[in-house]
Amino acid sequence: MQVAGRRGVEPGHKPSPRPGPGSGSGSGSGSGSGSDNGEKRKHRRRGRRGRRRRGKKANEPPPFLPPEAEEGNIEYKLKLVNPTQYRFEHLATQLKWRLQEGRGEAVYQIGVEDNGLMVGLTEEDMKASLKTLRRMAEKVGADITLLREREVDYELDRSRRKIAEVLVRKVPDDQQFLDLRVAVLGNVDSGKSTLLGVLTQGELDNGRGRARLNLFRHLHEIQTGRTSSISFEILGFNSKGEVVNYSESRTAEEICESSSKMITFIDLAGHYKYLKTTIFGLTSYCPDFAMLVVGANTGIAGTTREHLGLAMALKVPIFIVVSKVDLCSSGTVEKTVRQLERVLKQPGCNKVPMLVTSPDDAVTAAQQFAQSASITPIFTLSSVSGENLDLLKVFFNILPPLSNSKEQEELMQQLTEFQVDEIYSVPDVGTVVGGTLYSGVCREGDRLVVGPTDEGKFLRLKVCSMQRNRSACRVLRAGQAATLALGNFDRSLLRKGMVMVSPKMNPTICWQFEAAIVLLFHAKTFRRGFQVTVHVGNVRQTATVECLLGKVHFSAHSVSPVH
Repeated sequence: MQVAGRRGVEPGHKPSPRPGPGSGSGSGSGSGSGSDNGEKRKHRRRGRRGRRRRGKKANEPPPFLPPEAEEGNIEYKLKLVNPTQYRFEHLATQLKWRLQEGRGEAVYQIGVEDNGLMVGLTEEDMKASLKTLRRMAEKVGADITLLREREVDYELDRSRRKIAEVLVRKVPDDQQFLDLRVAVLGNVDSGKSTLLGVLTQGELDNGRGRARLNLFRHLHEIQTGRTSSISFEILGFNSKGEVVNYSESRTAEEICESSSKMITFIDLAGHYKYLKTTIFGLTSYCPDFAMLVVGANTGIAGTTREHLGLAMALKVPIFIVVSKVDLCSSGTVEKTVRQLERVLKQPGCNKVPMLVTSPDDAVTAAQQFAQSASITPIFTLSSVSGENLDLLKVFFNILPPLSNSKEQEELMQQLTEFQVDEIYSVPDVGTVVGGTLYSGVCREGDRLVVGPTDEGKFLRLKVCSMQRNRSACRVLRAGQAATLALGNFDRSLLRKGMVMVSPKMNPTICWQFEAAIVLLFHAKTFRRGFQVTVHVGNVRQTATVECLLGKVHFSAHSVSPVH
């Protein structure tokens, strides 16, 4: 019986025939040596083919960026080497346009053609191009910051070629600084207030919550360590991208004066008992972005899903921070991240999670996050050890505003509408209201009407002075939050949810309205006569469903217009 051993028999190849009787290992019909020579030739051909494939891969053209857009704050430049004076003036004018589009920020990609081809520049050309860009920035009163450099292989050129990504920042002449509002969400004890304390105070936490003490507004919050009210904290960046915070005993006014970009954090409550307060903060203060903080040791727990659902229902772009990684092993952190990725990819969310592990990732995440609603960056950090805290700061520094200059101008051209969120009585100042200007422009001395009162009327008043981020200002523009001093106006006539509008608006009130609602979850069917709590902007009011248009009732996960 003949047995063919597995060794030497390749799949798809027949074993070479046995030598016949009388044939030795070095003689015979030559079938063995012919087979060996054939195998060698095949291996040589295979090797040449592999080398050709590898060589072809090395010589492939570099990847493309999306083609340059006419609008927006991103500009592609192949090179900026020794431009003529006329060309330089044209480039400076172009930079002014990009800065205006980005409301004070522009991103230049050096070494990239207009169609997005990443060609790259030699070291000498790159230095000359950056020098020209710096001169352009100085001419318009801006500063430049090199975000990152990347090497590209282009055709057969063996010299090292790079592309550079540069941030140009300038405070617009007609405003104090670029302001972005970030709502901070997450379950109770996930580390929201501690993270904000570390970012805004510039000192790491001691592991027992020392960093969050300056954020609390009430004694019971200090005693329990749980946020029950809405508080605001600020983090500034100067024109060079450096952090400006309270670490050098600065006052809020000094931070505003030395910052070109301001991140205003809205610290919301995490406990289920204060869910109404959290919803009020999300609807009334109109945050640009939401930061969902998840404890690495607990994962998705408590109100985390509710907060994620609220942000998505209100169409607020959300990114995730996994905190307390110093308390857990790397395996536990990976488990929490995987759990988050599963939830984000579910049909209800349809998000694309993006784990940020390096400064390069942080730059990419900030740009893609503002351009695409589906991208969700995930950071893993510690407020005690400071691990990966710098990545979050890089992300905030580069994060562009959602609205461009054209949309902002359209809002400012509308009539004034200011929503009242808070009311104070300040000694020697009088009645003060805090809130957000939704449209138009408000100046010191403007005369507005406020209402509606219990009788449905609007009362006349005068704006005496204004403050933004605890520093005085003379002009308030659409989208900005501020406090307005109203002098001797009777405080008892005011309440949360009122609006201050231009008298030209001729405001009217209504008792009924139509709305299209999505019922996400409800234990019973939704029918006529059902009582609900309505959150519209800064208004929180109970209401009754009078009728469902076209339906008698409907259940969870369905859509219907109601009256």
